[in-house]
Amino acid sequence: MRTGKVRAAGRCAMGATTLALCLALALAGCKRRADEGPPPRATDAIRMEPQASLVTVPIHADVSELARALEREIPRRLWSIDRPDSTCVPSRKVKVAFVKLKTPDIKCRIIGDVTRGPVSFTGKGRDIVLTMPLHAVVRAEDIAGVLKRETATADATARATIRLTLAQDWTPRGTVDIRYSWTEHPHLDFLGQRIDLTEPADRKLAPVIARLEATLPGQLARLELRPQIERAWASAFTSLALNERNPPVWMRITPQELQYGGYELDGHRLVLRLGLKALTETFVGHRPPDPPAAPLPPLRPMTAEAGRLAFFIPVIADYRELEPVLMRALVKRSQRPFAVPHIGPVMATFHKATIYGTTGGRIAVGINFTARGVAERLKAAHGTVWITAIPVNAANSRKVDFADFHVGGTTDAVGGDILLALANTPGVSSTLSAALGQNFENDYRDLLGKIARAIDDKREGEFVIRAEVTETHTGTIKASGRGLYLPVRAGGKTSITLRDKP
Repeated sequence: MRTGKVRAAGRCAMGATTLALCLALALAGCKRRADEGPPPRATDAIRMEPQASLVTVPIHADVSELARALEREIPRRLWSIDRPDSTCVPSRKVKVAFVKLKTPDIKCRIIGDVTRGPVSFTGKGRDIVLTMPLHAVVRAEDIAGVLKRETATADATARATIRLTLAQDWTPRGTVDIRYSWTEHPHLDFLGQRIDLTEPADRKLAPVIARLEATLPGQLARLELRPQIERAWASAFTSLALNERNPPVWMRITPQELQYGGYELDGHRLVLRLGLKALTETFVGHRPPDPPAAPLPPLRPMTAEAGRLAFFIPVIADYRELEPVLMRALVKRSQRPFAVPHIGPVMATFHKATIYGTTGGRIAVGINFTARGVAERLKAAHGTVWITAIPVNAANSRKVDFADFHVGGTTDAVGGDILLALANTPGVSSTLSAALGQNFENDYRDLLGKIARAIDDKREGEFVIRAEVTETHTGTIKASGRGLYLPVRAGGKTSITLRDKP
């Protein structure tokens, strides 16, 4: 029977039968210490141990402006050709009237230019690729003082591949590599001869590469990668609200270091893959103070898969909510008499149940009731019986039992022996022992849904955390001054991104 209600972030009310088991004082070996008064109240808070996480922090940048800036930096005229006194047609032997003559070399001056067209931009994987068409116009002038000009043209495609690196201080750097291929080598056909005018473009393009690499740091700075990384780092020192009330539950994030795992390009979109190594702590109650922000640490290479979030979340049974639950179970049981040895049938009327955490990790239950025998010779007895017990559960199990019951005696009792005798009856024991434990399975499933909704697309400060819970494990149930709680260790996939700038 479902008697409790799970509240957001893990607060639940346990079933009546579970807490009614605390009345199983007839179990063999229970200790009797009459008139000791109520057990002391515990004041310890619920505290979860910190968990280490490596959270993905993608930083986005639009590299369109970088392409436009590099377009401005690459000159339109890449190199020129000027080869004076070139041999356009070499000397050769010819036979004239049975006489072999040697023709002179035909000299000329070869001049020309290689220019580029508009730069196109693509990005894929780790490469920023600038593609530019090359056009060569070459002329042979003053050909042996006879012909004035012969012209040839040729086209090529050059690709400048830029790759980025990040220095230890998170400053972006870049390297440039240019490759080209002629679609048709520039040449002149003159007097039946082919004059190849191909220039070694590698040597000619070297100054262009040097110019690009010299201007890249300034252009990359305009992507504002480091300022975005600093914002992400500083914003991560915060506390996230996993549940706002009943009770408030917070997850505090304390970054430890920032790791770099490379980047990807898709079109004009650059994504840096960072891993934020942080401690996550769970707090129940008031919002904990944000941890003090530390300066951005030096770059560290990513050493493990990023995107894993780990934290503890408590399933809490508030003692105040358990009291009416227990009372309903006791009232229901009081409709039948209890068979008390040596006394006979006894009817009980239950007035009040008091539950709280006591020392030694135990739960204290005070039952105020009146007992009267069915036989008229027995006088009515009234008072409060105090019981303590230790909550227990198996590893990674949501089924809760109670062990090591102790009778703490009676207070304000009239006929206290009858009250203790009633509490120790086999009928009470067998009735309550049949319900030894509360199965948390339904509460646990509700909890997972609430956790998922609490941290999915969570906005806090300047960043957004997106998470998906993929695994959970339950710890050992404990009784504290704040409540009876079952720690649940949760893990999942997550990432943190900065809000878009207004």
